[in-house]
Amino acid sequence: MVLESTMICFDNSDYQRNGDYFPTRMNAQKDGINLVCLTKVRSNPENNVGLMTMANTVEVLATLTSDVGRILSKMHLVQPKGNINLLTGIRIAHLVLKHRQGKNHKMRIVVFVGSPVTNEELELVKLAKRLKKEKVNVDIVSFGDHSSNNEILNAFINALNGKDGTGSHLVSVPRGSVLSEALISSPIIQGEDGMGGAGLGGAGFEFGVDPNEDPELALALRVSMEEQRQRQEEEQRRAMAADAAANPTGGTAGQEALPGDEPHSEETLLQRALALSTETPADDDGMPDFANMTEEEQIAFAMQMSMQDAQEPVGQAPARPKKEETPMEVDEDYNEVISDPAFLQSVLENLPGVDPQSETIRDVVGSLNKDKKSSDKDKDKQGQ
Repeated sequence: MVLESTMICFDNSDYQRNGDYFPTRMNAQKDGINLVCLTKVRSNPENNVGLMTMANTVEVLATLTSDVGRILSKMHLVQPKGNINLLTGIRIAHLVLKHRQGKNHKMRIVVFVGSPVTNEELELVKLAKRLKKEKVNVDIVSFGDHSSNNEILNAFINALNGKDGTGSHLVSVPRGSVLSEALISSPIIQGEDGMGGAGLGGAGFEFGVDPNEDPELALALRVSMEEQRQRQEEEQRRAMAADAAANPTGGTAGQEALPGDEPHSEETLLQRALALSTETPADDDGMPDFANMTEEEQIAFAMQMSMQDAQEPVGQAPARPKKEETPMEVDEDYNEVISDPAFLQSVLENLPGVDPQSETIRDVVGSLNKDKKSSDKDKDKQGQ
């Protein structure tokens, strides 16, 4: 396994505010630095990584360490300012590497250049020859202004490698590309033999890393790509919302709808879909439109209704109208039930401690039978 100490040079110039790399050059560069740091440390636990800035005043943010968290925490505090000085940045990075603790570690400098290089080509070539004698390899990631920088950066890498050397590399990332994805397939991450940053077989695996051998690196790469995708989708949604707000009548933002435009053009359909997605469905007798609701919205509505039902008093339910009864009707029904000998007999039989065959009970039931017979005769006379 190759032991290596790597200094990463961060381009934090004002040019990093540009949005030609999503979301900005600064954030795209941070994703690339994160990838390089993880790859270097995972390839060998004894490897060390350091971080420094090159714009305005060259500053070493973190000396050589195997703690990637320390590197990332320092990196996220960096803000764009000034212009870069590539020559001074590489010289200071070389100075830091010369004071590394592991003297058997190979020295490497990874430089991110995302702004115009103002140094003279002869000065950079002279520095490259000196680094070659010191056995220092340099990898340069050129993006943003790579078309104007490629000539001078190629001269620097060629002078550093010499005729037969291949230890230093120049990776150019054109506009519209994802910087971290371009790095994954580059020799900076894959290594000289194309076996991946951790010395693993990169062929056939996502990001060039076998997740069974190094699951943490594979997870970190996957999370980085997922964050990049989410940022792109969020930016697209914001752009669509801005276009719809700026020109609700159709057509793209900043352009008037021409008479010959198709009424169902792609822009018009996208704007209509956006308007429908943000429109609140009308209530139908107080009930929402379940056909246009997602499963989550239906569940949320059901929970809301259950909460409302729990808070409502039980007495709010409409009571059945009761039939008004006069006292006379109640008394007549009561007397009719009480005067029924059969009913009274069944009640007395079920009472505890009462003997239905006793003389007192017989007398009471007999008197009721006489009264009932007499009342029946009176009714028959009245009926005649």
